[in-house]
Amino acid sequence: MRSRADRSYPLLLVLLLCLNFGILFFDRNALNFLMPFVQPDLGLTNTQVGLLASAFSLTWAIAGVVVGGFSDRTGSRKPLLITATVIFALCSALSGVVGSFAALFAVRLLMGVAEGGVLPISQALTVIEVPPQRRGLLMGFMQNFGSNLLGSTAASLILIPFAAHFGWRKSFLLAAVPGLISALLLWWLVREPAKTDSVANRVSAGVTVVQVLRQRNVLLCLCISIVLVSHLVVCFAFMPLFLARVRQFDPPTLGWLLGTLGVAAAIAGFVAPGISDRVGRKPTMVVLPLTGIVLPLSALCFDGSVVALMLLFFIGWTVIGTFPLFMATIPSETVSAGLTATALGLIMGAGEGIGGVVSPAIAGYAADRFGLQAPLWIMCALPLVASLLACGLQETAPSRRLVPAAAHEGSGNSLAR
Repeated sequence: MRSRADRSYPLLLVLLLCLNFGILFFDRNALNFLMPFVQPDLGLTNTQVGLLASAFSLTWAIAGVVVGGFSDRTGSRKPLLITATVIFALCSALSGVVGSFAALFAVRLLMGVAEGGVLPISQALTVIEVPPQRRGLLMGFMQNFGSNLLGSTAASLILIPFAAHFGWRKSFLLAAVPGLISALLLWWLVREPAKTDSVANRVSAGVTVVQVLRQRNVLLCLCISIVLVSHLVVCFAFMPLFLARVRQFDPPTLGWLLGTLGVAAAIAGFVAPGISDRVGRKPTMVVLPLTGIVLPLSALCFDGSVVALMLLFFIGWTVIGTFPLFMATIPSETVSAGLTATALGLIMGAGEGIGGVVSPAIAGYAADRFGLQAPLWIMCALPLVASLLACGLQETAPSRRLVPAAAHEGSGNSLAR
C-alpha cells in the first residue's frame, strides 16, 4: 500500500504547478495592465503595443514546441521547469528598467522563451500523477485557476494602484519576486517522475510531429487554439487601453473590471473541465466558446452601471474555461503518454505562434486606423469560429466513451434473456 504522502502527492503537485503558472501569468500580464502608464511614457503607438504582445507569443510558441518535445525525448521535467521559472522572473525585473520600445521588445522575446515550455511540462506532470477519472478537473484547475486568479485578478488589483502611486517601473520589480520563491518551492517539493517505457519506445521508434498531427483531435485543437488564443491576447493587449481611453474609467474602476476577468476564468477554468468529465468534452467545447462574444459587445455597447458591466464581463470571460480542454485534456486523452508534452507543445505553440503573434499586430494596426473599438470587434468573431471547429471533435471523456459499450452490453443481455 502506498503511504499517505504518496497518496497526497498528486494534489500537492497540482497546487504547486497551479501556483507557479499563476505567478508566471502575473508577470506576463503585468505589461498589459500597466500599458496605460507605459504607453505615454515610452511614446508607443497602438501598433507597437500589438507588436509587444506578438513578440512574447512568438518565442513562447517556439519554446513550447521545442521544450515540450525535448522534455518527452529526455524524460526531464523538473529541471526544465525550475530553470524556466527563474529566467522568467528575472526578465520581469528587466522590464522595469527599459527605456525604449526596442529594449522592451527584446525583453518580451526573452520572457517568451522562458515561459513557453512551462505549460506543456506542467500538464505532462499532471497527466503522469493524476488519476484519469479526475484528469479534466485537475488539469483545468492547474492551468486556469492560478493563472487567472493571480495573473488577472490579483495582477490588475495590485499593479494598477501600485503604479498609480509608485510608478510602473517599480511595479515590474514587485512582480518578479514571487517567481523566485516559486522556483524554490518547485525545487524543494516536486519530484522528477520515473522515465516510462512509452518514452523509451517512442524515442527508438522515431515518432514524429507529423504523426501526432495526424490525430484529428490534435489538429482541431490546434486550430481552436489559434482562434481562442487570438481572442485572449487581443483582449489583454487592448481592453485596458479601450477602457481607460475610450470609456475613460479611473484606475480603481479599471482594476476591478479587469480583475473580474480573472475571477471568471479562475472559476470556469476548473468548473468547465469538471462538467466535461460528466457531459463530455465535445458538448462543452461547442457551447462554452459562445459566451466569449458577450465581453467585447458589453464593453462596446453597454452603458449601465459598473456593477452590471462587471457581471457581463464575468459571463463573457467564462470562455477561458475551454483552454484546459483544447490545450491539454483532449489531446492528452488522444495521444499516448509518451507524446503528451509534444502534442501539448504543438497546440500551445500554434496558438501563441500564429494567433498570439498575428492577431495583436493586426488588431494594433486596425486600432491605429479605425480606433480602439476595432480590436474589440475582431474579438466578437473569434469565439463563433472556435465553436464551429469544436463540432468536429471526437469525444474523449472516459465517462462518455464507456456509455456506448455499457449500452451495447445491456442490450445484448436483454436479447440473451
